[in-house]
Amino acid sequence: MLTTLHKELEKRAAEGLLRQRRLLDSPQAEHIVANDQHFLSFCSNDYLGLANRPELIAAMQKAAGESGVGSGASNLITGHHRYHDELEKQLAKFVELPAALLFSTGYMANIGVIGALMDRHDAIFADKLNHACLNEGAYLSRAAFHRFPHNDVAALEKLLTESTATHKLIAADAVFSMDGDIAPLPEYLALCEKYDAYLYIDDAHGFGVLGEHGKGSLSHFKLKSPRIIMMATLGKAAGVAGAFVAGEQVVIDYLIQKANSYVYSTPAPPALSATLTESVRLIEAGDDLRTHLQKLIALLKSTLNTKRWQLLPSDTAVQPLVIGGNHEVLALSEYLQGKGILVPAIRPPTVPAGTGRLRISLSAAHTEDDVKKLVAALHEAEAIL
Repeated sequence: MLTTLHKELEKRAAEGLLRQRRLLDSPQAEHIVANDQHFLSFCSNDYLGLANRPELIAAMQKAAGESGVGSGASNLITGHHRYHDELEKQLAKFVELPAALLFSTGYMANIGVIGALMDRHDAIFADKLNHACLNEGAYLSRAAFHRFPHNDVAALEKLLTESTATHKLIAADAVFSMDGDIAPLPEYLALCEKYDAYLYIDDAHGFGVLGEHGKGSLSHFKLKSPRIIMMATLGKAAGVAGAFVAGEQVVIDYLIQKANSYVYSTPAPPALSATLTESVRLIEAGDDLRTHLQKLIALLKSTLNTKRWQLLPSDTAVQPLVIGGNHEVLALSEYLQGKGILVPAIRPPTVPAGTGRLRISLSAAHTEDDVKKLVAALHEAEAIL
């Protein structure tokens, strides 16, 4: 087995697919220290710049003093702390759904929820560009798994008309993490009503950024229905860690009994939930942050004019610049690093072959000068590489 592993790693390196970690020696922010170098970073999902906010640091320090640093047991034994409970109630109220349930990560939430709600008699309909954890949740459920072309409502409806499954679930990212575009959620919900299906939305990249006061993609489209179940992560715009699922009370009650990644896991430390309680308050009061972020998005789109590389159509904080081959996108990323700018090179299998890209992540913590510096470096790189 070890020989096989060595060969596979060598193959990935030769194909420009070898992934490597960076060692961070600073807080997560627009300016970081990684691998002993100072960088202007466009890598983080900290879309509102909350990860290093003094209010959140103070909240975590205070809560750790009161609740300790570990949960100590699973949720159904003694691990469910008052801080967890208060955050769940706050999140449900914020996103305007009846109830919410915390998970340690978005990945655990998606595999737990889909695995619990669906079984071999059911069917799941998923966008082909969905995040991997949505797919893996579908595999674990043993339900029939149907994938439709990206944002293709007609193809989805055809699959629904052909299905004889007991229960049907449409599962999709709300904002796609590598393309930055938004799913046609109103059309999906209409199909749910027409074909007696339910809609499961992964709003990892919309929560905190889109909708009224940052309530997310459902608020962005003004959607409400008992057929909706949403998941959002708390380590991106919320700036901390974890995830939550929100929906009808009966759904949350059922997940407490049946979602294995919830039942059999020790929850995140209570201090994180206390910190997130403050984070949600900052999100709700953060319209000025979202306004600034939108200005930065518009600035990037209006000033970046590359001829060889395509900026995909996105109105969100995720701005993908498609380069093409693996080695080409790596070379561009390394060139930018030499200029003190960090932008990740995204390659297959995360994105389709031949569509290697820079994933430019904008944050409300960036300035207009930061964006202008990135644009100038990309124009310069296109003339050189």
